[in-house]
Amino acid sequence: MFANKHRAARFLRFCTVGLGNTAIDFTAFFLLTLGGIPYLLAQALAYVAGIVNSYFLNRRWTFRVVRKANALEAGSFIIVNGLSLLVSLGLLAVLHDENQLSLWLSKFIATGGGLVVNYIGNRLWVFSENRKASGEIS
Repeated sequence: MFANKHRAARFLRFCTVGLGNTAIDFTAFFLLTLGGIPYLLAQALAYVAGIVNSYFLNRRWTFRVVRKANALEAGSFIIVNGLSLLVSLGLLAVLHDENQLSLWLSKFIATGGGLVVNYIGNRLWVFSENRKASGEIS
């Protein structure tokens, strides 16, 4: 799956950060839904709760970006996470509403779909090793 140990280690770091973000996401989601917040709104709010943690840990530890952060990078990160959120919302709605899977199983599967989109987007675009310090793609 991975061409070398460096890429495999980076993916494992991404997954470790993701576990922390998922813990934040799931905790917020369940607390919000238990508090009576509609589950799709709860999903959006819970997802946002993990984004700040994700940005800083993935930037610094997972992808080991040394260049100065900039608006283009932050904007790219928000776009990737927005796409990941849309995928997870879509999967959550389809699995729970259309297929009557339990909310918890639907949430779990939707999180996996979002993970794939998120890793690919962050690896190839947001924290790409090809970005110059100015934030432009080379």
